[in-house]
Amino acid sequence: MDLKLKDVAQLLDVSEDTVRRWISDSKIPYYRLNQQYRFSRSEIENWVLSCKQGGEFAAFAKEDDLECRLGTHQFGLYRAIHKGGVYSGIEGDTKEEVICAAMQKIAADLHLDAEVITELLLDRERLMPTALSNGVAVPHTRDFLLQESFDVVSVVFPKKPIEYGALDGKPVHTLFFLFACDDKRHLHLLAKLAHLSSKPEHLAFLKRHPEKEQLLERIKNWEMGLKPSGLSTRILV
Repeated sequence: MDLKLKDVAQLLDVSEDTVRRWISDSKIPYYRLNQQYRFSRSEIENWVLSCKQGGEFAAFAKEDDLECRLGTHQFGLYRAIHKGGVYSGIEGDTKEEVICAAMQKIAADLHLDAEVITELLLDRERLMPTALSNGVAVPHTRDFLLQESFDVVSVVFPKKPIEYGALDGKPVHTLFFLFACDDKRHLHLLAKLAHLSSKPEHLAFLKRHPEKEQLLERIKNWEMGLKPSGLSTRILV
């Protein structure tokens, strides 16, 4: 899927000027088509997952830029986690074991085929680890979209941190399993999770393995603080 400059700005919740600055500084992958900037969906996804974006998301985009625009998909992460679940104490010594064990629970709750989805997730990990940085990973697959009108994020806390192949070398303590219903919403949620995981206060909170209600309250308050002024704070779930 090819993206235009305005698409990337909206999906990553930054201004178009910020994307142009990234292009000028050679910080984001792009190409030109008919003298216009174009972006590959898969390359942008990998860029978000890389250390340039995952661990330093807030440093790349100015805080006021992010806070101004992250309300474009207001409460999108809150709604996705509400549709999903929170699973603590998942057993496993490797990321493969944790993903397999987690999907047995997640797939049952979402009425999905655990074996098929697990294999798709592991295929994605073989292409490139889905760790952001700071102990957070976002397992997902490029080859599967939910046949629903909503997105789902299921949060998994392994019983112990696991080696994940993260670029910063840190073991992963929190996994956000991402299942979106279209490509653009997938990228938006991925970018929002990258921003969330760049904040020390959120990382400390996640390490305490909060219950679903506590996590939803934290996410709701965070997204509410990011919304543009004047927007309604009503949440539809």
